[in-house]
Order: sequence, then structure tokens, then C-alpha cells
Amino acid sequence: MLVIGIDPGTAITGYGLVREEIDGSLTVVDYGAIVTPPDQPMYRRLLLLYQDLLELLLLHHPDSGAVEKLFFARNARTALSVGQARGVALLALAAREVPLVEYTPLEVKQAVAGYGGAGKKQVQQMVRALLGMEALPQPDDAADALAIAICHVHSARLRALE
Repeated sequence: MLVIGIDPGTAITGYGLVREEIDGSLTVVDYGAIVTPPDQPMYRRLLLLYQDLLELLLLHHPDSGAVEKLFFARNARTALSVGQARGVALLALAAREVPLVEYTPLEVKQAVAGYGGAGKKQVQQMVRALLGMEALPQPDDAADALAIAICHVHSARLRALE
């Protein structure tokens, strides 16, 4: 199973593709960040994000997708901006007919680090360990996206047992 995890944002959207091998091990396929130019109007940034996500989906053909649910921030402007990027990510996945699931930050931390209150560095270290990477994945948004993909793989295993 190949899963794309997406950590949405209008300035930076992290993505990570993780494959679950037949033996249950996890392999990183690709990861990175889509960065939109800050001098562009929002509608252009959202269009660029959509186009780049479609390219990734066409390149890798993931079996499923996972997107982080919006965690309401104290800053309403930030929450609105992230919400717009989430909508674009959901639209791109729907346009390519990629089944998707959404996870809260708490669920992602629990699935990856075993503790919902884990810090960012703990989650990054666990992503590195679980994927057998030599270094921490960079940027942080890509590491978060890989964590979301890992969460989905682990959750799919649990759903299969039901």
C-alpha cells in the first residue's frame, strides 16, 4: 500500500509518500514541501498548490491519502489560511479519486510516537526510526507529512482487524 500524507499550508505544504511492504515494514518513497511565492495573491498560491499536488498524485499513484485535520489555532487568520490549503489538498485527492482519511495532530502523534503529547522533535525522531532514515526529514512540514502517512498505515492495519 502506498500512502501520501499531506500537511497543508498556503506558504508551505508538506508531503510524504510511504509504502507498506509485504512484510509490514515501511519505506519512504518521496517527501518534500510545496512552497508558494509569498508575493502572489492567495488564489494564485492555491492554484499552484493544487497543480503541484496533482502532479505528485499523477507521478506516484498512491492507493490512499491522509490529511491532517484542522486544529483551530489561536490566530483566526492562520486557521483560515490552513483551511484553504486543506480544501485544495482534499480537492486534489478527490479529483484523482484517491481515497482519503483525515487525522488530528493528537492521533498522528499517538500513532507515530505512542504518546499524543509528544513534541515535534520526538515525532521527527520516530519518523526517522520507523522509515530507517539516516537523518531527520527536512523541512519540518515534510516530516509532519511523513508522520501523517505513517499514522494512516498504522490505522489501516487496525481497521483491517475489525
